[in-house]
Amino acid sequence: MQEATRLFMYGKIHRCRVTEANLDYVGSITIDPLLLEASGILPYTQIDVVNITNGNRLQTYVIPGTKGAGEICLNGAAAHLFNKGDLAILMAYEQCPVSQLVGRKSKAVMVDDNNQITEIFTYETPSMEQLAAGEVPSRAHERYSEKILAH
Repeated sequence: MQEATRLFMYGKIHRCRVTEANLDYVGSITIDPLLLEASGILPYTQIDVVNITNGNRLQTYVIPGTKGAGEICLNGAAAHLFNKGDLAILMAYEQCPVSQLVGRKSKAVMVDDNNQITEIFTYETPSMEQLAAGEVPSRAHERYSEKILAH
């Protein structure tokens, strides 16, 4: 019997700014390779893209852009849901065996207004026992500005 799996968010780019929305491209999202490397997201893999500015969400695949340019460009039909200057969160997932979830690490890449990396946070998945014992600090009501200012 095959072990059950769960979808695990292994990497995200948090509050990046859309630099372009290009209707005349075949599809996908173009992302600066430095951001891909920092988050562990590989080209041609599926990601969720959430528009903080207007609430739109979509799934698409990643293509690498120009290294160091801070590029975040929604291409093709996705360009209808995003505008230049919108804030977004990009999240990548993997199927993970349940037995390998505890201790698995997830990266959150924080960027400035030009999509340059300011901080990389690593979160470790706790066990149910750690949760029940109250050993995991609450992240309820955590705000982006408080998270950045705390480090």
